[in-house]
Amino acid sequence: MPLRVGLVQLRTPATHEAALAHVLPLVRQAAAEGAQLILTPECTNIVQKDRSKLALFSLEDDPVVQGLRAEAKALGVYLLIGSALVRRDDGKAANREILVGPDGGIVATYDKMHMFDVDLPNGETARESEVYQPGDEAVVVEATPAVKLGLTICYDLRFPALHRALALAGAEIIAAPAAFTRPTGEAHWHVLLRARAIETGSFVLAAAQGGFHEDGRGTYGHSLAINPWGKVIAELAHDEPGVLIADLDLSEAAKARAAIPALKNARAFTAPAPLAS
Repeated sequence: MPLRVGLVQLRTPATHEAALAHVLPLVRQAAAEGAQLILTPECTNIVQKDRSKLALFSLEDDPVVQGLRAEAKALGVYLLIGSALVRRDDGKAANREILVGPDGGIVATYDKMHMFDVDLPNGETARESEVYQPGDEAVVVEATPAVKLGLTICYDLRFPALHRALALAGAEIIAAPAAFTRPTGEAHWHVLLRARAIETGSFVLAAAQGGFHEDGRGTYGHSLAINPWGKVIAELAHDEPGVLIADLDLSEAAKARAAIPALKNARAFTAPAPLAS
């Protein structure tokens, strides 16, 4: 029987209260349309560039996380919060993905591993490492009793080794929640997501932020569901908030890996020394 998933596309506001009011109706819509696993984007709880206004809560106290945990329990669904920006126990910040079970409990978390520290050609800059502490552990978790889900966040998409490790650990679905910039989204979003699906023989589910946010940031949208052969099976082809529903035949992962056994065929090799920077 297919697994019905719901991808929630957001335009998250600049306060936690407004963010919860924004996401809850869309989560409820996905559940009403039969989604058993619902995914939201990166930065589900707040989008705020001004660090002086970026008041973060602990995971246990974050109002958006707690509101979504209660909603998952009320709806009886698995809910993957693509990420919440939270304060760690040591006082540092983390960009944290959270899988919530149908009982409202936290099943697993993953802290974004790769920090988006870039200078884009259009003049935009980002220095995530100045705010967030990167994670150092890849995570595969059972997202329903029969589904293994690999967790990534946004910029992780550009690092194939992480996705390969998740697939080798049994992930049939890889989540790629994101707040992609508009320039990089237009250039690379579809091709990178399709490549990760093809390389790993996995479904890739990418719930996205979209549109122009209160803090002036522009995100690309275009939430996607891609099958293990690299085919786009569902897309929100815009940047407006909304819900994308897709039905996944999980046997397709095994079929794709049998047809192109790249995970098995890879060999260790000796690499040349890196060039000096």
